[in-house]
Amino acid sequence: MSGHSKWATIKRKKGKLDAQRGRVFTKLIKEITVAARQGGGDTEANPRLRTAIAAAKAANMPQDNIKTGIQQGTGELPGVSYEETSYEGYGPGGVAVMLEVFTDNKKRTVAEIRHILTKRGGNLGETGCVGWMFDKKGLIQIEISASDEDALMEVVLEAGASDLTVEDDVYEVITPYESFEAVRSAIEKAGVEMVQAEVTAIPQSTVKLDENKANSMLKLMEELEDLDDVQKVYANFDIDDELMEKLSA
Repeated sequence: MSGHSKWATIKRKKGKLDAQRGRVFTKLIKEITVAARQGGGDTEANPRLRTAIAAAKAANMPQDNIKTGIQQGTGELPGVSYEETSYEGYGPGGVAVMLEVFTDNKKRTVAEIRHILTKRGGNLGETGCVGWMFDKKGLIQIEISASDEDALMEVVLEAGASDLTVEDDVYEVITPYESFEAVRSAIEKAGVEMVQAEVTAIPQSTVKLDENKANSMLKLMEELEDLDDVQKVYANFDIDDELMEKLSA
């Protein structure tokens, strides 16, 4: 899971989420709205909405914003109707890239994505060209200071997690897609604070990049994530730790 894990680490260290809180809130509101539209506004009956609200609270989003997002999704308040779709393609060095998108204008969105991919040495592909390279899983990150490793291991494995590893300053808990909600709930009940908890796409294999391609890949990831319509970006790149430190300094 090199690509996803290392990209998440870079964003934490650079404080990107805090610097762009307005943009982060916009993406979180979209997820809440779409989740409520698809599964209703009852969090007990809608796991996707429950996860979206947990992510919003972790980002310190005001409760009024969360409520508005839910009401726009259920139709109680007027709002933009977003189409949920995905795009696939390739980055520098043949790295597989997959994007989750919420958009009200697919022509605009696909043009923006194609432009960025081409500029950074990649290209947009057909649906299904790289999706098979990723597995849908749950990913939960917890600061090491928040829990003893053995105690946390017992909680998450009992709840259905498949793995727990230490990545820099966080524990990373990987779960099967079907067990994500149970594991997240077990951690919450244990009183352990989570840095992040999300359903993600983890690559089955990775592509090692040299410095030139690695630099282009990191810029590509940042530019794609900066697009308002792009919710999440997944990629299967691998970059040596020393090179990663140099490029993200």
